[in-house]
Amino acid sequence: MSRVDDVGDRDGWRCWLCDEPVDPGMSVNDPRGPSVDAIVTKAKAKAKGPAEERLAHRGCNTRKGAVAPVVPWPTELFVADPAPLFETSDALQRKGGRIVVGRCLTKGDANEATAWLLDRFSRLAPALKLSAAAEPGGGQFLLVLQA
Repeated sequence: MSRVDDVGDRDGWRCWLCDEPVDPGMSVNDPRGPSVDAIVTKAKAKAKGPAEERLAHRGCNTRKGAVAPVVPWPTELFVADPAPLFETSDALQRKGGRIVVGRCLTKGDANEATAWLLDRFSRLAPALKLSAAAEPGGGQFLLVLQA
């Protein structure tokens, strides 16, 4: 078994950046093909520790090298002022604490968004222990992540 197969099996053949399925049979040279991405955080780079390996599409991995990665929010969620999730993940991993990541007008929308956030962060930052809450305030619901 190759390293790509090992990492792909562990990650359920989903790209950690775009959260879309990765086809294990596709050529590694194709932009939608599988690749192993070595995630090196600033803290790990200073400590020169081993990089964490995650599965990514070849195109997502290559694009990440040129521009900061963007983790998209799903269009079916009704969230105002959504926070950039990659930066939020980095901040929570470094400092912990509590971060407001968006606002919803209804409790139902807020519950859907918190469930999606927990699911998405379970793949984006699996070692990060998070809780998500929809807190009422000002006639809306704040989406709060806490590490």
